[in-house]
Amino acid sequence: MKSAVPSAIAVQQVIDDVMRRDRGRLLAGLIARLGDFQLAQDALQEAAISALKHWGRSGVPHAPVAWLMRVGLNKGIDQLRARQREGRKAGALGLITPDRVEMEIEETIPDERLRLIFTCCHPALEEKSRVALTLRTVCSLTTREIAAAFLDSEQTMGQRLSRAKAKIRAKGIGFQVPEPDQWSERLSTVLSTLYLIFTTGYVNEEAGVEQGTRDLCREAIYLARLLCALRPDDPEIEGALALMLLTESRRAARIGPDGAMRPIEDQDSSLWQHAAITEAQALLAQAVLRRQPGAFQIKAAIADCHMMRPKPDWAQMALLYQALWRFEPTPVVALNQAVVMAELGQRAQALENLRALEGELGSFQPWHAAMAHVLAQERQIEDAQRAYAQAIKTAPNDAARRFLEARLRGLGSCP
Repeated sequence: MKSAVPSAIAVQQVIDDVMRRDRGRLLAGLIARLGDFQLAQDALQEAAISALKHWGRSGVPHAPVAWLMRVGLNKGIDQLRARQREGRKAGALGLITPDRVEMEIEETIPDERLRLIFTCCHPALEEKSRVALTLRTVCSLTTREIAAAFLDSEQTMGQRLSRAKAKIRAKGIGFQVPEPDQWSERLSTVLSTLYLIFTTGYVNEEAGVEQGTRDLCREAIYLARLLCALRPDDPEIEGALALMLLTESRRAARIGPDGAMRPIEDQDSSLWQHAAITEAQALLAQAVLRRQPGAFQIKAAIADCHMMRPKPDWAQMALLYQALWRFEPTPVVALNQAVVMAELGQRAQALENLRALEGELGSFQPWHAAMAHVLAQERQIEDAQRAYAQAIKTAPNDAARRFLEARLRGLGSCP
């Protein structure tokens, strides 16, 4: 008997799952071979449409990613030929056989994703465009999701992405990891982008966003490991990876049984992944020995101090934030400094510093949460209630909202 042909709904589900999990890998491979962002995206879209037809008729292939890569590449070559331009390039691409594409995909795609990040982070693009383009092409975030992260409209972000891809094409920016003497102009943005990939996954998971098989946190860690292998002995790469591992190690303890977010100091540390913590601490110690301090190393050290038991090392964290300020003199760093100051008992000064930040951070939800916490410590109950109400109203997810609501209910028992 013939095996049952899958339904259109079942085939669509498989395609959706593959695209969620592997869209970035597929795009990286297609861009590497076709040399054009938009052409690669169009070709992948056409391949997905073809899959819906062919898989529904013949069944899902045993290697759906390789199938999409092969068909996408053929679609791209067809488009190049149809334009009657770059004929020589199209002919050369046509020499790639289906067997070779399928054979190479598992070995080459991971490195090509990293090359794609470096391409997106080229200094010819402004930093906002670099990060946005990486999130779109490598991480498969939608234009709407990226626009929300940058507080832009979807139309504005779409135009920004189109301009960035056009500039890469017009300037002939190569799809490659730059030589070591060129790393300095891109590495900071590459690391910031990898960490933004990580934090996007972190926030989405905390919010209970359905991500299917796409795990942006693990994806960012995986790519950071690749970067470490490609450029060993770089302390900032080691610091960035250590920071991600320390944060990831707390995954199982972030949300309590009541569905509320748990601050690091209140988490059940028995749920932490201690192997990841040990690895992160070794990376951080190794980075510090290189005596080339940087922002990611300092942030990783802060995270490590915050996780100390029986209580966080607030005094050391205060010193580390002072060091971080030299690299990142931003209102958000000043906000965190004020919170640590309050934990050290300097509440009046912390409150004064927080109020001074209102002009820059008045619409920033964590500022309201920090104000509420310090006001509650200072027993300014009515002001604390108002700050909590605003923080709850603008909470990024239900877990954060439940945590703040519990703090608001407990105001009467504040020390």
